[in-house]
Amino acid sequence: MLDQILNSPFDRGIETLLLLVILVALEAVLSADNAIALAAISQGLPDSKMQRQALNLGLVVAYVLRMALILTATWVTQYWQFELLGAAYLLWLVFQYFTSQEDAEGEHHGPRFASLWQAIPMIALTDLAFSLDSVTTAIAVSQETWLVLTGATIGIIALRFMAGLFIRWLDEFLHLENAGYLTVGIVGLRLLAKAINEDLVPPEWLMISTIALIFVWGFSKRTPINSEPKKDSLVEAQKEESLR
Repeated sequence: MLDQILNSPFDRGIETLLLLVILVALEAVLSADNAIALAAISQGLPDSKMQRQALNLGLVVAYVLRMALILTATWVTQYWQFELLGAAYLLWLVFQYFTSQEDAEGEHHGPRFASLWQAIPMIALTDLAFSLDSVTTAIAVSQETWLVLTGATIGIIALRFMAGLFIRWLDEFLHLENAGYLTVGIVGLRLLAKAINEDLVPPEWLMISTIALIFVWGFSKRTPINSEPKKDSLVEAQKEESLR
């Protein structure tokens, strides 16, 4: 039955549709860690309205950069320096997070921003660093540039909704932000290994399984109801900094 479908006059269309579904699924799977990283960065702004604006505008810039990366992927993949820069940036984010001052619950925090325009470039650059890995995977699945562009477009729309969910969940689950930055570190180490030697890169299934286990831990404990909300703590911290 499957052979008859694939050998039918519509086989080209069916193959294209299947490839598109695969590309979108890959984007969704590979974007979970990206989404939580962007959500954590957005939480560096003092209120939910600014966080939504930062995500919307940051992902518009990220979309342009991602399209440019796809169109120049053949050229970019020839230079390991791009992957090294991406790895250095992601590992710097992780280092900055885990060396930050702990809050009342003993948790660290991501970068803090005084204005919307400080957060937007960081959101766009973070997505670009993640895209160095996901775009390579997408190109390996299909050589049709328009198909990869379509998959990436759907993927970045899904990424916006996922990041919006994670912003809410970051306030609800105590270890989720730590889990998010651990996954950022894993992606950074993978890019570093890729830049040094392709043979050092662990298989995709191992990376996805590890990230899934970290996410399970991230969702394992809810923030105590009587604890001060992170957003309120952030506003107070920023007020104190402005008075200094």
